[in-house]
Amino acid sequence: MIRINLLPFRAARKKENVRRQISIFFLSVFLLAVAMLYYNSILADQQADLEKSVASIQTEIKTYDKDNREIAVLKKKLATLEKKTTVIEDLTLSREEAVRLLDVMTRVVVDKRMWLTSFRASGTGINLSGTALDNKTIADFMTRLEDSPRFTSVRLKSSQQQKVKGLNLKKFDISCSLVTLAKLKKQEADKKAKLKQKKKA
Repeated sequence: MIRINLLPFRAARKKENVRRQISIFFLSVFLLAVAMLYYNSILADQQADLEKSVASIQTEIKTYDKDNREIAVLKKKLATLEKKTTVIEDLTLSREEAVRLLDVMTRVVVDKRMWLTSFRASGTGINLSGTALDNKTIADFMTRLEDSPRFTSVRLKSSQQQKVKGLNLKKFDISCSLVTLAKLKKQEADKKAKLKQKKKA
């Protein structure tokens, strides 16, 4: 009977399997290292791109900050100019107010039948004192004040008889409210706007 010793073959096969497993292990480690290096390279590129983007954004922010500061300065200058313009407009209206008010007063006074002796203005409140020939003249004067768009809340405070050079005259005190020129202009503008809306409708 022939006997074959298989032990050396088995040992060689076993060594071959070990070698193969070691080769596979080292190949896997090598491939993993290559993959990690590649991924790390991609991450490094992405980080570089992000850093560039951040730097670009920071530059833009600095530019916008500069623009915002310039805008803030311009807004302050504009606010100052608007205040100055408002003051100038108020002064112009005040001058015009006095002239217009005197013009209106000359038109509402009943000519040759009454005389104003006092004219006091405090804000929009006005107190008028004067002398008239009779009560009808005072009534006519008050009617003219009420008909004028410049006066509201016309009220007779007092009326009493007074002798002047032998004549029986009427001394009176009247209070009323002044419609400012600015308010009057606004009312006129509102009326025009309403008329335009009616025409469009």
